[in-house]
Parts: sequence; structure tokens; C-alpha cells
Amino acid sequence: MQGVPEQFTDEQDRARFRHLAAIPGVELYHAHIANYAFEPHTHEAFGIGTIECGAERFRYRGVDHVAAVNSLVTMNPDELHTGEAETHGGWRYRMIYLEPDLLEQMTGVKQWWFTDVERHDPLRALATGRIIYDLWHQPDPLAQQGLVLDLIDNFRPYARHGGRQIPTRQTRFDRVREYVYENYMHALGLEELAQEAALSPYHFLRQFKAHFHVTPHQMLMAVRLWRAKQFLTNGMPAAEVAIATGLSDQSHLTRAFTRRYGITPVRYQKQVIRG
Repeated sequence: MQGVPEQFTDEQDRARFRHLAAIPGVELYHAHIANYAFEPHTHEAFGIGTIECGAERFRYRGVDHVAAVNSLVTMNPDELHTGEAETHGGWRYRMIYLEPDLLEQMTGVKQWWFTDVERHDPLRALATGRIIYDLWHQPDPLAQQGLVLDLIDNFRPYARHGGRQIPTRQTRFDRVREYVYENYMHALGLEELAQEAALSPYHFLRQFKAHFHVTPHQMLMAVRLWRAKQFLTNGMPAAEVAIATGLSDQSHLTRAFTRRYGITPVRYQKQVIRG
């Protein structure tokens, strides 16, 4: 599209995605990022990965983290996060995103979650990177399924079960979050969201950011772009995806998608459908 690059402007920055046709609910990701800074985004899946070289700085649950080489990264679903290079020359990393339902089906264990988002564990980090690499290059579905189970066994010692240690009572901000997820395709205003929380607009704005560590607009855009990934995976043309996710046009979708995932929606669609 005119005025929008099909890839990163810096030749050191590159990202690739792949889906496994035989295992719905799995997304593989491999990237080297030197100069790009990812805006808050979500994958709505467990993100498991390893830093192969360099170091990444990212914000997760309102706290800055640095994941260095041989770090194992374990992200919970529905956690908005950023990402940028901490070291000169950037960082190279591999990730696998596992949808919660798939993880529960493969293990027979419900309510997975992680307390820590990153830890220095060279042995498990190297094993994770190797398994993700093998998954990327393994064409046999039966072998792929075995590799995913090997990967789960590798990070299982760091997992917890039985639900996250958060209050079970729904807060007003949980209701607002649900409202955003249900109405992401519409133009949402501050007063409308504040009304859902029964707060005045600016008081709501301050409290929302204190609670989620992002603004309402950042959450809305993260949800829209996560849904865009789903639509693209299902083969919907990018122009229609833009309309379906409440964005102004395909150009808007391309800019927003690239800022959060490091790749244009058209290129992403070609990679995951081909994969």
C-alpha cells in the first residue's frame, strides 16, 4: 500500500509468523529486532519463548522487565505488553503462542497461569528455542504434536494451576474490559466507557490506567488488532478486516498492525496461511 512499508524500515528488524495446520491454537514466531519499539499489544494466548541473543526491555503488568540471552519468557493470556531492544544490535528471540483451550486439552489440566514473566534458565531456554525451531521445520503432524507436548513438559515446572491469585469478585474495570471486547468494532468514547464504570470521565481515565497500566484507547486498539489477526488467519481480505475491527480503512489497519506485531497484515496473512 502506498506510503506504508511492507516490512521494517531498518534492515536489522525482521519478524516471521507460522501456524500449524494440524494443531489449531498454535502460533510460532521468530524475530530479530534492533530499532523497533512495539506498542502495547496482546496475543490472547500463553506466550512461551526464549531470548537467543541480546536483550529485550518490555512492560508487563505495569512493570518494566529486561529479558537477556538465555532467558525463558512465560506470558499469560490477555496481558498487554510492549517490547524494545535493551542492547546495541537488538535481540533475537523465538516464541510459541498456545491458546488456553489447546493447553488444557493436551495436558488434561485446567487453569494454567504463570507468576513470573521471565527468568534466567539457560537449560530450559535453550530447550525451548530448539523445540520451537524443530516445530517450524517439522512437516509431519504427528511429530508436531509430540514436539508441542515436549515443549509443555519443558516449561511445566514454572506453571501454576487452579486460577490466578486475584480477587474473584468482578470489579467495575473488569466490566469495562468486557464491554471493550464486546464492542471493539464500534467507535467508543470516554464518556461511554466511564458510564459503564459509573465514574466521571476523567476520574475513570485515571483509575483505568492505574488498574490496567494502559489507557482505554491502547486497550481498544490491542483488542482490535488481536481480532484482526484472527480474521486474517481465516482468510478475510485486509480491507474487510479493517471495517470489521472498527478501523477507518486498510491503511489504518496496516499502520496499527505493524506497530504492534512488526509485520503488515497482508504479509502476516501470507505467512500463516502458507504455513
